[in-house]
Amino acid sequence: MTHLSFDRDGFARFRENTRGPIHMLNLVRLRDAARYEDGRTATGAEAYAEYGRLSAPVLARVGGRIVWRGRMEQMLIGPVDEAWDLCFIAEYPGPGAFAEMIKDPDYRMAVAHRQAGVLDSRLIRMEPQDCGADFAGLDG
Repeated sequence: MTHLSFDRDGFARFRENTRGPIHMLNLVRLRDAARYEDGRTATGAEAYAEYGRLSAPVLARVGGRIVWRGRMEQMLIGPVDEAWDLCFIAEYPGPGAFAEMIKDPDYRMAVAHRQAGVLDSRLIRMEPQDCGADFAGLDG
């Protein structure tokens, strides 16, 4: 099963939790060839790059930013056949900013490139916490 967007109930629960700021972990697997409804040709990477180029100003406008980006090298614990082409964390002031972004007309135009280029994805909301030597964050 692939996952390309959220469902209505999941988004409603997301909006109900008004605590902010939030971090959104993005894991993205790209198609070899993008699938545009109008038949244009591009690689999945090219389509996603266009999505990034067009959506970056909207992300900034709502107060969001990319706070971490990394390249997956190896699945050490987990399904070895589960690989992600893009791994990054976007930070938003709160869920309202994320909702504002996805309703923005410029962002909605950009999403067509994301949908064309992405084979599978995960979007995980996280509460930012302080870093330190305590892995579990259970202080004692």
